[in-house]
Amino acid sequence: MISFLRGTVAHVGLSTAVIDLNGAGMAVFATPQTLSRLHVGEEAKLFTSLIVREDSLTLFAFADDDEREVFEVLLSVSGVGPRLALAVLAVHDPETIRVAAHSGDGKAFTKVPGIGPKVAGRIVLELSGKLVPHGTGPAPVQAAVAQADWKPQVVAAMTSLGWSEKDAGGSIDKAMADSPDLAQAGDVAQILRATLRWLGQDGARAGNRVGSRG
Repeated sequence: MISFLRGTVAHVGLSTAVIDLNGAGMAVFATPQTLSRLHVGEEAKLFTSLIVREDSLTLFAFADDDEREVFEVLLSVSGVGPRLALAVLAVHDPETIRVAAHSGDGKAFTKVPGIGPKVAGRIVLELSGKLVPHGTGPAPVQAAVAQADWKPQVVAAMTSLGWSEKDAGGSIDKAMADSPDLAQAGDVAQILRATLRWLGQDGARAGNRVGSRG
């Protein structure tokens, strides 16, 4: 098992990154929040989970061990694969997922694109007792940055999840109108989660996704 990677960031894409390990490039899939913290040419440490299939070996990477733990527990739910588990972590931080699972809050999971009421109910049922809240609250936010710096990163993250740049930009503006303090703080991961939650509050908004058209 590959527990973590430490190396130089060689490439950051919409849904993947490549870490240079002494001349060998290791590709990993990660949430937009994790990818937003990686910068080409800088050293990074990522916690990883190796998914083995008959025809592939795929690495999923996380900012910390708690994210990885929640990801792997989500995989124990019938019908939840690695891509859907990663999507859950793109919308909710690990502690929010723990609280939702522990309290039976299925609606929290329906805010994730691709998860309907039935799947959300199954997640809550099968995770009962497996995920216990730490009681520590959300992770500390990053240093504040100007909108000119954070908005393109959030737009890029949303386009990687299927929205067009136009729809992503408009949704971010509307979500941040409801959360001016969050916009001022400029934390990319928190802004992305807030925007995705805003989209999930109205089922009709999900129709803005590029993948749902046609």
